[in-house]
Formats: sequence, C-alpha cells, structure tokens
Amino acid sequence: MRLRHIALLACTALMLAGCNETLETVERDVSHVKNKVEYPLSPSILAEMDKKNMDRNAPIMIRIFKEEGKLEIWKAKRDNRFDMIASYDICAWSGKLGPKVKEGDRQAPEGYYNLTPGHLNPNSNYYLAINTGFPNRYDQANGRNGTNLMIHGACSSSGCYSMTDAQVLEIYGFARDAFKGGQKTVQLQALPFRMTAENMARHRNSEHFEFWKMLKVGYDNFEVTKRPPEVNVCEKKYVFNQQTAGGQFNASAVCPQMSTPPALASALSSYEKTYDVAYDKAAKKLDGMVWYDPSEAERKALVAEKRKGREPAYAPTGSALKAGKLMKETEFAALMEKKAAKGLTAPAATAIASSANPRATVAPTATTQQPATARPAAPTMVASAAPSPSGPQVAAAQSVPVPAVNPLAFTAQPSAEDAQKKPFWKFWAKE
Repeated sequence: MRLRHIALLACTALMLAGCNETLETVERDVSHVKNKVEYPLSPSILAEMDKKNMDRNAPIMIRIFKEEGKLEIWKAKRDNRFDMIASYDICAWSGKLGPKVKEGDRQAPEGYYNLTPGHLNPNSNYYLAINTGFPNRYDQANGRNGTNLMIHGACSSSGCYSMTDAQVLEIYGFARDAFKGGQKTVQLQALPFRMTAENMARHRNSEHFEFWKMLKVGYDNFEVTKRPPEVNVCEKKYVFNQQTAGGQFNASAVCPQMSTPPALASALSSYEKTYDVAYDKAAKKLDGMVWYDPSEAERKALVAEKRKGREPAYAPTGSALKAGKLMKETEFAALMEKKAAKGLTAPAATAIASSANPRATVAPTATTQQPATARPAAPTMVASAAPSPSGPQVAAAQSVPVPAVNPLAFTAQPSAEDAQKKPFWKFWAKE
C-alpha cells in the first residue's frame, strides 16, 4: 500500500511538472537529446499509428483550440480519413480569445494556415519552433499584421502557442516525418474553441462572433469529411471546399462563381439540421446568461504553483475554459463597467451584444457556399469534450467519398500523371 501511494504521488508530481497529455501523459527530460531535429517519435506513438492503420510518414494536420488550451495532431489513415494521434495541453498562450490583429497586441492567431518545411525552425531560441504562417492571405487582405508567431518550446508566450520542450520535440517530429513522406503543406487550424452548438451559443455575445462563424465553416467541413478542407480567400473572407467554373480566387476581389460539391453539400445539410436543434436547446438554456472570457492574468493565477522554483521565463497559463464563467447579463454589465472604470478593458461597446438571436444569417443554397455564412456543426454538448470516435460525425464522414490514394495536395513533387488527377474538391463530385 505504501509503495502504491508513493507511485501515485510520483505520477501526480510528473503531471504537474508539465502540460503534456500525449499518449505517454508525462513530461520527459529532454536534456539528453543530442539531435533534436531527427529525434524519433516514441515506440508507443508508432505502435498507436499502426493500431490506427496509419503509415509513419502519412500526412498530418494540426488543430488548436485556444480556450481549452489544446493542440491536437491528426494523421491520415490508409483510407485517407484523418484521426487524432496525439493531444497536448498548450503550456502558454497570451492574450484572450479572438484573432490577432496587429503587432504587439499579444494575441495568438486564429484561422487556417499552411505550414511548409520552410516553417520549421530547428535553431529556435525556444528549443524548436514551427512558424504558424501568420499573416496568411486572409490576414493580409484584412490589414492584420504581426511577425514571428510560432508554435515553440520553453513555455513562454507573447502571441505564440508555447509548449514544453518535450511536447514540441514530438510535434516537430510529427511534421518532419510527414514532410519526409511527401506532404507539401500541413494545415494548421487555430480555432477559439470546439465549435459545437453549446460552445457557439455560449459565445453568442462575443464581438468576434461573426469572425468565428466564418471559421466554423471550415470546422464543419472537417467534422463531416475528416479531411482538411481546401481553403481559399476571396472578398476578404475564407471559403472552403469550393469548386469554380474556371474563375480564380483573389483575397481582396469578388469571389468567382462557386458551389459546394453536391455530395458534400448533402452531408453538410444533414449535419446542420442536427446542429440547429442542439443550438436552439443550448440558447434557451443560456438565456439571460453571458460568458465571461477571462484575462491572461486570471488564467495565470490558475497555475501559479507551477511557476514556483522555475526560471522567470517559464510562464504557463491556465485554461480560459476553467478561468471563465457564466454570469447573468446584469452582473456581466456591472463587471464590464467596473473594469472600464479601472482602465482594464474597452468601454461599454464590449459589453453585452443584442439579445436577439445572433445566429440568424442568410442561408446559402444547398450547393453554394456564401463566404460570410457559417455552416452549423453537429453538437457535442460538453464544452471541453474531445471529438467522439462514433456517432453522427463519423456517420456523416463515412457517407462522403474520398480518393483511394492521397490527393495531389500531399504530393511533394507532382508528376505528369498527378497533374491529371482531380482537384481536391472533385473527390466529392459524382462521376
């Protein structure tokens, strides 16, 4: 019994010492690693890949949920669907929920970013780093700017997503192996939270709600297909998995004539019906309530114990989901006025939005995707729950065809034969 207690305490201490929640669940000492750039993924991760029917060098996708403080690695299986292979607690991210707008605002990016081998930085001052690709075409078209926004080690952030050294060693290894397998670009989906019905209803009063609805279109496409969506930008807005009649996408210009492939549109339509029911239920439950998004200082207070005895640069931040809270509208308004009086937040304009249904939008046709409108997603009613491996999401994904081999987007140097293959979106089109 005594040995059991000692083992339990030792495990607890290891978990508190870091932020890692991968397959191995504990923070490892990486001081012995001599060649961090080529350091292999652990045998347990490779075994899990084999169990999930994944090739070691198969394509990956990175998904971040800022509020929850999670970074996930998704990897292509041999059937070309993606499945999650690793999940990490983000050790530190600065600012609050919402996109990065300008240099120095301490905001971590939100959006869809393409990472190439050139974005890997083996010589980072923060152990290892992967540049997020901010600003992308959307950010540039909307006048957003900032430099050196990274996923890196050292657990210290000013606009980045900072991991522990052990975590970023693995994340870097996942990207390295995928690029070695021929993947040209790794999609990074940096999202404010899991865009479920309850989470969207909980954040319906946010000043960023319209922006998040746009991001949600890509989120929904991935949840339905379990494949990274094809991302384009036109009219200064994101569009996803759109086929055109020969027109070109220009970030600042009018969108070309475009439509959603019929099979995908059908799957999304079914998906949104489930979402609508769940959203209405969540909105009624949250009527008269407002979600308080905590400050960075309030998040840091949750993990103050972790900083004791560590170097000053080590600055973990706690989960915004845990530090935030639901409040009555009157209480929220009073709190905002109090903070504004102290100069801690923006004036009353940042308080409660209209009590009218902020979800209402002009619905697109079944085969045409409007860039300003977010398609709803099927519900996961627990705010912090991980994606379910079964149920409506999987059923929807399995109903959407995918190619027998990896698409051209994952080929490092396309051959003449590759050039004749269907573009990504046509994998959903009927023959």
